Amino acid sequence: MTNNFSHVNNDNQPSIVNIFNKNITKRFAKARSLMKLPMKVWKKLNNNKIINTKGAVLHTAIIAGIIAVKNTHNLIPLCHPLYIEDCQIKPKFSNNMILSFDCSVKNYGKTGVEMEALVGASIAALTTYDMCKSVSHEIVIERIYLLSKTGGKNDFKQK
Repeated sequence: MTNNFSHVNNDNQPSIVNIFNKNITKRFAKARSLMKLPMKVWKKLNNNKIINTKGAVLHTAIIAGIIAVKNTHNLIPLCHPLYIEDCQIKPKFSNNMILSFDCSVKNYGKTGVEMEALVGASIAALTTYDMCKSVSHEIVIERIYLLSKTGGKNDFKQK
């Protein structure tokens, strides 16, 4: 009897996915984190006061997200170490006091990069929270989700 979880073997034990016989293909994934900012934080960031006592907020968040992408296998135990060929993290402000981070990741490999994209978007948001919490603890990371992925057994696009 086989189960439906990818990281559990037939003995119901944790297991890294066997990719030994898989073909190398072009892989892409894009994930997004959404942060609801309180007015105090929104005004400071939206008025280009992005440098605080901990440094340049958005630049630091982008760098932290990229580092997290490259180290996903160290953070999530059953992820394969991957060679990352491209990673882009883009912050965007919307009118309703939402700051989002889109993280896209590309490589050629035997397994997908969606976990790397999700981790990158997550850490960018968490870094922003850390750098802005001195202004307000009312920051809420509302959602982290996969927007799309291509190159594996199944492509995916958020509806």
